[in-house]
Amino acid sequence: MKARTIVLALVTCFVGLTLCFADDANMGTWKLNEAKSKLSPTAPKNTTVVYDAAGGNVKVTVEGVAPDGKPTHSEWTGKFDGKDHPVTGDPNSDTRSLKKIDDRTLELTVKKGGRVTTSGRIVVSADGKTRTVTVSGTDPTGKSSTALRYTISSERFPASPGNTECLPPGFPSGRITSTRVKIYRM
Repeated sequence: MKARTIVLALVTCFVGLTLCFADDANMGTWKLNEAKSKLSPTAPKNTTVVYDAAGGNVKVTVEGVAPDGKPTHSEWTGKFDGKDHPVTGDPNSDTRSLKKIDDRTLELTVKKGGRVTTSGRIVVSADGKTRTVTVSGTDPTGKSSTALRYTISSERFPASPGNTECLPPGFPSGRITSTRVKIYRM
């Protein structure tokens, strides 16, 4: 009886967390759309950004290309609480904080050595299919840099609630939950 109660409690917690993150507009895989982006030639390109639930946190994995053409990979795990959380794999930042402004908007702050180097906003469109990241930053000396002012447009991939064109044939249409989508992610 006691084991059954514990299992039931764990399942309830898992379902609650899944439902909590399933309706977050930022969750999912986002691919860079260079044609719709305004990037400086010296700005890094985040080609793929993945937001996944990680227990009670969010894990953000960023794949990209540095200005010198070399591949980049960084990871951040934290909450959308505006507090600094450590970053791994990014030589230009120690911490990032993401703060939820509303259902579709996040405020981004990137720090290196405790000093803010980049700040901006991430906004998901009302239809949930695109997101726009607008950032500005400073160079290593602390001066404002036009090379670090850019707007990135990315599109949800492969599917989002109400966007079923990328799902395998025969996959049931209708409301897609994050657990179903996760099976088909790259």
